[in-house]
Amino acid sequence: MPVTIKSEDEIAKMKVAGHLAAEVLELIATHIEPGITTAELDDICHRHIVDTQQAIPAPLNYHGFPKSICTSINHVVCHGIPADRKLRDGDIVNVDITVIKDGYHGDTSKMFIVGNGSVKARRLVDTAYECLCLGIDMVRPGVRLGDIGAAIQQHAESRKYSVVREYCGHGIGVEFHEEPQVLHYGTPGTGLVLTPGMIFTIEPMINIGKRHVKLLGDQWTVVTKDHSLSAQWEHTVLVTDTGHEVLTARAEESFEIAA
Repeated sequence: MPVTIKSEDEIAKMKVAGHLAAEVLELIATHIEPGITTAELDDICHRHIVDTQQAIPAPLNYHGFPKSICTSINHVVCHGIPADRKLRDGDIVNVDITVIKDGYHGDTSKMFIVGNGSVKARRLVDTAYECLCLGIDMVRPGVRLGDIGAAIQQHAESRKYSVVREYCGHGIGVEFHEEPQVLHYGTPGTGLVLTPGMIFTIEPMINIGKRHVKLLGDQWTVVTKDHSLSAQWEHTVLVTDTGHEVLTARAEESFEIAA
């Protein structure tokens, strides 16, 4: 599948979908506390997306995924399935939201620290966010994807963390996952050259321990092999004529439109 360059009309629809996805994360932030189950979080998000936003939760029934959001706790890297597991004080959890509105996807995720997190956990979560922001800051026409991946990898490894290699960012639009693949490691000067109208996610998965992961028997949940903590943040980013725009930015964030 070739990389699609979005039209102005498509970009406008992607902005709407991105805003809605961000709104869901802002809503669910008020519910993250010890004692709530990830299934309850899923229900809150589902009802808001379907009833309030009049949109579609993209993960639900996507290749058989059984829930409307992903909730990945502690050593779960990605694609955690909401269940009856209660959040506990000190947990870290990634909530991954993808909304479909008028046929277009908005995809984003955020790390939450439940109650009083450890210094170790906070440092990992903060570094993963720094990796995301570093990658976003580099997005502009003429930059290669390998430049972005290399910068993310260098920053994570400078903090003695590792970068998951089996899962990556992706193009997005009418399809949930499109070309290109956006790796969070790499070699400068390699990879696809960015051009205006491309839209893709950047979503680095950063581990305290080794980078190696395994897929559990449910065929969705990905965990670190050494059971070390993992953190991930995600945004959907548009390449503009002179820079970028973060389509899933939340009100709490201060991304400038580099346009």
